[in-house]
Amino acid sequence: MAKMEKTLNFNVGMLGHVDSGKTSIAKALSSTASTAAFDKNPQSKERGITLDLGFSAFSVPSTPALLQHGYTRLQFTLVDCPGHASLIRTIIGGAQIIDLMVLVIDVTKGMQTQSAECLLIGEMTCPKMVVVLNKTDLLPDVKCQALVEKMTRKMQKTLENTRFKGAPIISIAAKPGGTDGPENESPEGISQLTELLLAQVELPQRDSKGPFLMAVDHCFSVRGQGTVMTGTVLSGGLSLHDTIEIPALKVTKKVKSLQMFRQPVDHAIQGDRLGICVTQFDPGMLERGLVCSPGSLRCVYAAIATVRRVPYFRGTLRTRASFHTTIGHDTVLARATFFAPAHDLPDPDLNASEFNFSSDYRYVEEYGEGKDASDQASNGSSATAGHAHKPYWVLLEFVRPVACPHRCKVIASRLDTDIHANACRLAFHGVLLVGFEEQDYATLCLPRLRIYKEKHKEGIAERANGEHEVIGRALFKKETNMSLFIGLHVSLSTGEHGIIEGSFGQSGKFKIRIPEGLTAATMSMLSSCASKKKGKLKNAEEEPKGPRASITITLAFRRYIFDPKKQMVQS
Repeated sequence: MAKMEKTLNFNVGMLGHVDSGKTSIAKALSSTASTAAFDKNPQSKERGITLDLGFSAFSVPSTPALLQHGYTRLQFTLVDCPGHASLIRTIIGGAQIIDLMVLVIDVTKGMQTQSAECLLIGEMTCPKMVVVLNKTDLLPDVKCQALVEKMTRKMQKTLENTRFKGAPIISIAAKPGGTDGPENESPEGISQLTELLLAQVELPQRDSKGPFLMAVDHCFSVRGQGTVMTGTVLSGGLSLHDTIEIPALKVTKKVKSLQMFRQPVDHAIQGDRLGICVTQFDPGMLERGLVCSPGSLRCVYAAIATVRRVPYFRGTLRTRASFHTTIGHDTVLARATFFAPAHDLPDPDLNASEFNFSSDYRYVEEYGEGKDASDQASNGSSATAGHAHKPYWVLLEFVRPVACPHRCKVIASRLDTDIHANACRLAFHGVLLVGFEEQDYATLCLPRLRIYKEKHKEGIAERANGEHEVIGRALFKKETNMSLFIGLHVSLSTGEHGIIEGSFGQSGKFKIRIPEGLTAATMSMLSSCASKKKGKLKNAEEEPKGPRASITITLAFRRYIFDPKKQMVQS
């Protein structure tokens, strides 16, 4: 009996600006197409552009390095991502399941707005990239070589400050003559591109252990068979007759059959392109999403993630603003609260990849302003540059619960920005660290989160009642509940420290006890102020006109934003 071939599936993402020729390249490379390849969507055919993820494949003999691991064939699965600006959430979903990115550039136009966004998405999600300069057939024959070399140099310069510095660049003509060109016209440079892709292949990390998780990108019915869900296995493995769960719908189904590009299989593992057939399930219920081992995936109402600003984003990252947040294979609006370590100095014990609920964190009104901007600038301009000296986090509160894997990638965008504007819509990215599964998370979970605001109030010392007591004003309003402030420490601009003991009269004045006593100089200043006030003011409550020496009283405290008691805390 012949030994069954062992095939390694390698996912290659085709990303680039709309009409750069991604689908034409996928067609020229592929020998097998999925049910959703090459713009089979009726709207795609009508509009002439890719509207959803397309999947196709071709296979070649294995490389010597892969043969050592038992793989006799190498299958390239091509993920054709749409290039239109309005479909960026689909592009992000596709980019998160690929091993190698191909950035397709129209050689006659160079880098365009969505080309740049795709490059940034690649930096966040992919380890390696190849640049393809397409449509060389549209260049004048006499200048073709010189123009290709010029564009190659431009791309090399563009990639210098990214993780893809030195990435290979190749020029081709996938569809000579364009969409209106003759069908029998052979593509140019495809064999060289195949060889280049083969040279980029390294054995990906694949693991069949742990719970099964798959990103579903298409769902359709097959007459007489059932409903087929196609997607890429993100983790774990799946076998024939296993039970899977669709967590967003809280539905479980038994696997009737499995296929990889029309070939029946009994088992699939992480990285494989897979079709799962189940029965008695309406395909309209699941356009795209996640399926998993029963009970292995939880829906979260809010989450804490690391955060790194995309340097090309020109908008503000303001706390309480909402962002289109892509998690797993879903995009949902989330309200953001940014926060940072409590201290400005680097803390060697603070690890951004783990979250500690017992630590204090500083509330950040606008990430990228003031000290946060200087932190950011000092840590590199690349989309993937880390905050080497100080980590930052974000609390994301979703408008609806979202199913997401453990420690998954988070990408936040402002998709409400004008798609015709020449502006980057990708705002920040990070890794999800903590998910809150409780619907009443605001009451049950957030009080554990020690994010504080620094509060700073100033008043004026009016007079001294002996060397151990000062009467102050202008720190509180007349209606303020003074009992909340009794016992809090204050400092005088002359250097003494005191404790608020209570109110003095009904006008908002207050008493301060000075345990160490006032200095003679301070006593003299307060006596001078009091005598001037008595001599010059007719009404004791009026402010004196003109400049005069005064002693400032400063009250500083922290208020934890999720503390239900709204307590004031002093260190």
